[in-house]
Amino acid sequence: MSDWGKVRLHVVTGKGGTGKSTVASALALALAGRGKNVLLCEVEGRQGIARMFDVDPLPYQERRLTTGLPDADGGRGVVHALHIDAESALLEYLSMYYRLGRAGKALDRFGVIEFATTIAPGVRDVLLTGKVYEAVQRNSRNKNAIDYDAVVLDAPPTGRITQFLNVSNELAGLAKVGPIKSQSDTMMTLFRSPRTAVHLVTVLEEMPVQETADGIAELRSAGLPVGGVVVNLVRPRDLSAEQLTAARAGSLDRGALEADLAAGGIDVSADLVDGLLQEAADHAERRALEDSQRALVADLGVPSYELPQMAGGIDLGGLYELAGLLREQGMA
Repeated sequence: MSDWGKVRLHVVTGKGGTGKSTVASALALALAGRGKNVLLCEVEGRQGIARMFDVDPLPYQERRLTTGLPDADGGRGVVHALHIDAESALLEYLSMYYRLGRAGKALDRFGVIEFATTIAPGVRDVLLTGKVYEAVQRNSRNKNAIDYDAVVLDAPPTGRITQFLNVSNELAGLAKVGPIKSQSDTMMTLFRSPRTAVHLVTVLEEMPVQETADGIAELRSAGLPVGGVVVNLVRPRDLSAEQLTAARAGSLDRGALEADLAAGGIDVSADLVDGLLQEAADHAERRALEDSQRALVADLGVPSYELPQMAGGIDLGGLYELAGLLREQGMA
C-alpha cells in the first residue's frame, strides 16, 4: 500500500484488452470523496468514457459526469469528464496564447491544424498532454474553470505511454526553441514530479505482465514516476489449494460430486460429471498460471491492487463496486 494523497495527476495505462478505461473510471469515482472534484479525461478519440457511463459523446468541454463513491459518512464529491482531441486543443492554445480567435477557426477549415498535427506527432502529444497539464495547474488564464483535487487520465497503451508523456524529448529534434518547446519543458516538471503517478493495468497472463514490466523499466529510464499496478479481471477463487491440486491431478471425489448434484435436484449423468471435472481441471490449470504471473507482479517492486472479473459485465453499479475495492486496498 502507498500514500497517493500528494498525487494530483493519475495516469492510467495498460495493454489493450486489460481494461484500463474501466480502471481509470473506477479510480476517478474512488478519488471523488466528500467535497472533492475529480476530472476524468481521455485522449484516444474512442469516446470510452461516454460508453462506460452510458452518456452522450463528450465534447471538448468539461462536463459534470456523476457523483463519486460515498465516504464513510455518505459524503460524495463530483466526477467531471473531458474528451481531448488535438485539433480542439490547438485551437484553444492559439486562442489563449496568440489571440487568433476566428483566424484559428479559419485555419481549421483549411485543414492546416490536421496537417500540422499529422506531420508532427510530437506536437500532437504536446497538445493533448498540455490540456491535461492545464487542468492540473489551473492559473489566471482560465478564471472560471473548476479547481480539481485530482485528474485521472485514461492514457494511451503501455507500449506508447513513455513516448506520450516524455514530450520534451519527443520534440527535441523538432523544436529547439519557441513557445511549444517551452511549454513541453514546463509540462515535464509536472510529469516527473511526485504529483504525478503512472499506474499500469494488467491481467494475469504472460504477455500483459511482461509488457507491464517493460513499461515500468521504460518509465523509470525516462525519469517518469511509476505508481501502482492494477491486476484486473481476476477470476474467482472459490476452490481451496487442496481442491485445486486434486482438480489438476484428476483426483477429485467423483462420488461426492454426483451426490452434491443429486442433492441439488439435478439429473446426474456420466457426461455431465465428466464435463464438470474437466472444467475443474481447466480452472485449476488456469489458476496455477495466474499464480505464477501474480508472483512476477509482486517482484516488480511497486504497490499492486486486484480487481475481480465482473460476471455481468461493467455497468455504473459495477464501476462503483470496483471503486470501493480500490479504496479498500488504499489506492484512493
